[in-house]
Amino acid sequence: MEALRKALIAGAVLAVGAGVGTALFVLVTPGEQQKQAMLKEMPEQDPQRRDEVAGTKELLLATLQEAAATQENVAWRKNWMSGGGGKSA
Repeated sequence: MEALRKALIAGAVLAVGAGVGTALFVLVTPGEQQKQAMLKEMPEQDPQRRDEVAGTKELLLATLQEAAATQENVAWRKNWMSGGGGKSA
């Protein structure tokens, strides 16, 4: 009888815990409108911020392409590809 009593108490405690967890989940999780509002506040979702990031990436790419086309770099690559070594770091 004592084992049955302990099992019932354990079951009741687990049920209460599950109920509290479910209630907190319902209260804490934001609704769809709140999710959309939070996403709009994120910098990645802001159209102006996305344009700034795209411009920065384009500028970086142009700079890297210009650097790769410099005479010193071209000469180093030709030397390296022919097996002549190159500059040491």
